[in-house]
Amino acid sequence: MGRFKSPGQAQRFLSVHDQTAALFRPKRHRLTAVSYRHARADAFSLWSDFAAEITA
Repeated sequence: MGRFKSPGQAQRFLSVHDQTAALFRPKRHRLTAVSYRHARADAFSLWSDFAAEITA
């Protein structure tokens, strides 16, 4: 937390980071290579849809 100005700022960052990290980092050791690629493609598709909604 050394670079955050307050504990609240750190908490806001970490709550968002946790959700996006879970989306973009599936449990690779539990997936085949093909399944992992599909999971990553789905994550990027969801993210681009979400970003498009925010900017629209």
